[in-house]
Amino acid sequence: VSPKTASFFPSPRFSSAPEEELTSHTGGGSGGYLEHVYKHAAKELFGIQVDTIQYKPLKNKDFQEVTLERDGVVLLQFALAYGFRNIQNLVQKLKRGKSPYHYVEVMACPSGCLNGGGQIKLDGESSKDQLQQVERLYESLKTEIPEKNRTVNELYEQWLGGVESEKAVKALHTEYHAVEKTSTGFNIKW
Repeated sequence: VSPKTASFFPSPRFSSAPEEELTSHTGGGSGGYLEHVYKHAAKELFGIQVDTIQYKPLKNKDFQEVTLERDGVVLLQFALAYGFRNIQNLVQKLKRGKSPYHYVEVMACPSGCLNGGGQIKLDGESSKDQLQQVERLYESLKTEIPEKNRTVNELYEQWLGGVESEKAVKALHTEYHAVEKTSTGFNIKW
């Protein structure tokens, strides 16, 4: 595995930065959206600057949570669930209305994408050793906040017409809403 796969934009066309300078984001090799959304929400919603995140392992290292509290009141509660068993457990909690989470990062691969099926397996090396090596390589990359990344800003300005442009909102923003259940013969409890 080459650390180049972790580069946010592999093409140098947006920036004058040398191609050898690889950057990533905080949050590991499985997206890192949880950390970014958590820090951003803490600052924007509650005025709290979060620099480091302390995960609390629940059933295993692939099911963890992080909570933001102020004066004993839970403000944010996020979780990550990697691997199908953890995802199934989370879905069951959701169905029973027992999930306390505001946001959940879900990845099908145990240990996240760095252990995904697309990884090349090395001869003579155990999968655990290989995963640890890939994690070390990934963590050795320089990290930066997406909002402060020159390439991201150039992308917004040159391709999308600005951060809040109609084109940017249409392409990159979404809204969530409850799905209404319809009454059909299939969901009637006899």
